[in-house]
Amino acid sequence: MDIYQQYPALQLFLNYLKFEKRFSQHTIISYQNDLEQFFSYLIAEYESPAINNIVAIQIRSWLAELKGKENLTAKTINRKISTLKSFFKYQLKTQAIEATPMTTIVAPKISKRLPVFVQENNMDTLIKHVTFSEDFTGQTEKLVIELFYATGIRLSELINLKQSQIDFHYQQIKVLGKGNKERIIPVSKELLQKIQDYISQKNDEQKLLPNLFVTAKAKPLQPRSVYQFVKNYLSTVTTVQKKSPHILRHSFATHLMNNGADLNAVKELLGHS
Repeated sequence: MDIYQQYPALQLFLNYLKFEKRFSQHTIISYQNDLEQFFSYLIAEYESPAINNIVAIQIRSWLAELKGKENLTAKTINRKISTLKSFFKYQLKTQAIEATPMTTIVAPKISKRLPVFVQENNMDTLIKHVTFSEDFTGQTEKLVIELFYATGIRLSELINLKQSQIDFHYQQIKVLGKGNKERIIPVSKELLQKIQDYISQKNDEQKLLPNLFVTAKAKPLQPRSVYQFVKNYLSTVTTVQKKSPHILRHSFATHLMNNGADLNAVKELLGHS
């Protein structure tokens, strides 16, 4: 029997994440995989207990099997626990259950790693002294890196950034982040001038796209190509192991904090709740 026929509550919960919480497709797939894995285990090992009959010992036994068989990290186990907590919380909300079996489930501790970032002097070298090609592609790549570092925005946010989200009058950009949450990030006059110059370089075909950043062939930027050129340019100035757009986000936040910025203000700029 199909897992969703046996447990209709699964699809209702996924619909809730999609239409009410407006989670991204990537996040929903992650929840879906965890839940399908858990309920398949329940069907195989415990003869498909009803939602309101699921108990903590069954959840613990699933987590123990995952840890033993798949050798998952504490971070992955915690994500799966978080998925189940959200699922059972929703069941409480819809009165499908009277109590959640998650109250006694303890998440394993994760050893906290300090975020990796690029040193300020290295970022300064990259922006001021590294040579980018003079053509439209080179100008796009340079401005992308500058915007990542000046705003801390995510890769997906940058790729989807529209020209209409740049507010030249108030010197800020409006960013649409996770869960469709909008946040406003101040931008320097100098960077706004570079954005203005970049827009003026676009040909008629490129101007048809609403995206701020486009390719020489008038197409939206692709995540993989952005990741690749960011990695290539960072390789010229730093030896940090992970060279990605996310490292520029870490660098933005770390350098602000090092220069005395308030933690909550930085979290707001990053779009962290």
